[in-house]
Amino acid sequence: MDKEDNAIDLYNNANLEKQNEAARIIQRSWKRYIDTRIFQYYKGLISFKMVGEPRLLMKYIDPLEADFLDAAAGAYIRFRLGGTSYPPNIYYKIFTHRPVVDMCANSPKDYSKLASKQSLTKKIHGKIWKDDGSGYYKRVENNGWRLLSAKAWKSMDPFTTEDNKKEIQFHFSKLKRKQDVEMRRKRKKIEWLKKIYMRQWKEIATSNTSDNYRGLRNKDSALTGLKPTSLDATTPSLSPLFW
Repeated sequence: MDKEDNAIDLYNNANLEKQNEAARIIQRSWKRYIDTRIFQYYKGLISFKMVGEPRLLMKYIDPLEADFLDAAAGAYIRFRLGGTSYPPNIYYKIFTHRPVVDMCANSPKDYSKLASKQSLTKKIHGKIWKDDGSGYYKRVENNGWRLLSAKAWKSMDPFTTEDNKKEIQFHFSKLKRKQDVEMRRKRKKIEWLKKIYMRQWKEIATSNTSDNYRGLRNKDSALTGLKPTSLDATTPSLSPLFW
């Protein structure tokens, strides 16, 4: 009787495990469907382009800034999804089609200082004033992505706070601005490659194949003062990207 009872218990446990697995599959499928529908709903809210007047739209978002937008400015508003939780939040940012000309950036000197008003005779006789650039006008861009929500205070959103704290220097030359953007993009790529490089070397150092690499020899060879042998054909190689 004990063997029969054990067989019945095993059969019931197997059926119960199958039912639980089927329930988990159904729950995951339903959650996936709900998340997809929510994302499609939010995506449909912001999937419009070149529709309506930005100034009228800005009245419902931020009435104080709506007065700064007019047809001559060529401004437009972009929306995106983001945030640290799901469902995502909607963020907006103001752009312009027109070229931005900053007159103060073209002549950034502080002309109120007495040193900048010295006569030309001093320069002719060799007494040239050395300008160290102190007090110059420096423009920064802090037009980041902002949270589109009337319920939550914008300063409480971490993404909005972090993105608007970044100050990007604005040069009067469009070519210089493009070069700065390209330089920042290269710098980010280099930092990303460094992280991947260090992560791969950490994995090598903690793996069983770490003894096959230079600088990662075992303690015995280091104590005996033996020179490390050259890499043989059996040594696994790294990707050419990291050499």
